Amino acid sequence: MKAVMLTGKESLALQDITKPEVGPGEVLVQIQSAFVCGTDVRFYFNGMPGVDQAHPRILGHEFSGIVSETGAEVSGYKPGMPVAVAPNYGCGTCDFCISGHSEMCRQSGAIGVSEDGGFAEYVKIPEPAVRQGNLAVIPEGVTFEEAALTEPLSCVYNAYEKIGIYPGDTVLVVGSGPIGIMHCQIAFLAGATKVFISDISEERMKLAKSIDNRIEMIPADERQYQLLHEKTKGKLADLVITAASVGAIQEQAFGLAGQNGRVMFFGGLPKGNSTVSLDTNEIHYKQLLVGGTTRQSLRQYRKCLELIGENAVDLKGIITGRSPLEEVEDAIKEVKQGFGLKKAIMFS
Repeated sequence: MKAVMLTGKESLALQDITKPEVGPGEVLVQIQSAFVCGTDVRFYFNGMPGVDQAHPRILGHEFSGIVSETGAEVSGYKPGMPVAVAPNYGCGTCDFCISGHSEMCRQSGAIGVSEDGGFAEYVKIPEPAVRQGNLAVIPEGVTFEEAALTEPLSCVYNAYEKIGIYPGDTVLVVGSGPIGIMHCQIAFLAGATKVFISDISEERMKLAKSIDNRIEMIPADERQYQLLHEKTKGKLADLVITAASVGAIQEQAFGLAGQNGRVMFFGGLPKGNSTVSLDTNEIHYKQLLVGGTTRQSLRQYRKCLELIGENAVDLKGIITGRSPLEEVEDAIKEVKQGFGLKKAIMFS
């Protein structure tokens, strides 16, 4: 099979490798669609621990496909099934796993990170992931591209559940990339009546608004606070979501939240640059709640696939380009440069 292998910092190679063989409890999935994520960008430009020419890794954790083979001990799945695959899996026996949070397991694995991922024609799903239900059957009418976007959408949904969005809320999302747009869509679905998106790029904000005309734009410059103050008649935001990995955004978030508001740190910061300066009096005197999330539970993953199937969220507009497997490296560079939103990797 063809696979794009990470072999070191800024080093990807398209190779012909042996198609994986499945063990008794494993499943082989033929990839139909995959997407580049910020995690893939980070591994490409910064390198990945333990990965080199002799120990390559296939990236890609946002993907969907068709069940190709199943191990002798696998039940519930059969060849030909269209599936979306949640990438994070746990040991299955710890307190996190049995409480439904296998994504927080201290022994967790991740397809596309600790295991070979979706930038290949086939991917083997490990036995613990099969056993825990990481494969979800794609509802009728949902495309493979839409199904592959279940992973980032469910990360957004995790943040919504953690921090809360309520009918009548005013929400400010800082960062107008695909994740920021998903936050806007979930906010409207949860009952927010005003949703603002803020970015240094007017072009990207306009792209977000073209996907959902209800979104209001606020430039992320010296006018940001004053415009939000005017548009909310001094109340500011009930919820501020930092949907970009920039420390300055986290520092500014508390000043943009109103009394009894909430702040959600969604975009993580680069290792070594994750310490920021915060005015804790903003938290104290405004009575702010602050939260952070990472990844998603399997329940949230399946819920978001269901939302896509019921057309409760529309992800089609977030897909702004397509390219073959051979052009994964170009797609990674485009994400880094902020071109478009999500580019689908095609396999046929």
